[in-house]
Amino acid sequence: MLGQTWEIFLTFSKVNLLGYGGGPSIIPLIKAEVIEKRWMTETDFLDSLALGNALPGPIATKMSAYIGYKLAGVPGGVAGLLGAALPTAILMLALAAAFFAVKDSPRVGAILKAVRPAIVGLLVWTAWDLAPSGVKSWDTLIIAVATFLVVSFLKLNPAIVIVSAAVIGFFLYGR
Repeated sequence: MLGQTWEIFLTFSKVNLLGYGGGPSIIPLIKAEVIEKRWMTETDFLDSLALGNALPGPIATKMSAYIGYKLAGVPGGVAGLLGAALPTAILMLALAAAFFAVKDSPRVGAILKAVRPAIVGLLVWTAWDLAPSGVKSWDTLIIAVATFLVVSFLKLNPAIVIVSAAVIGFFLYGR
């Protein structure tokens, strides 16, 4: 059990240390790790992503705790949570002073100018890659498109959309 919790801690430490741009940009890295290690199926991963989006707070941290818990109970959940938060918090404190000293540098601006669209590309790739697991029929396609539209154009909070989809699922598929 200790070996598995240590592996969970190390996995989420690595993911969160290598991820750039915050929680949503780390989702593709989390997906690659947990699917490659066969810790979860794509459907289970989508469930963790849905739960992570439904609750307040940083998504990568919530997903790390959820996945750790699913794998090894409470010790796994704690390992996932600490792996996601502790190394990055320490690194952030160390790098904050350095960043503020160079943040106005043209070279730093040039780096960020190229990294930001790369993060968007990773998010698009994740959605594209997960679509076959989450959108399996016309009715689920309608839910996906409706979600995109209400979040994009009506600016509805994603948590409200997820809770609404859960209610729809309960009545539509809960027979």
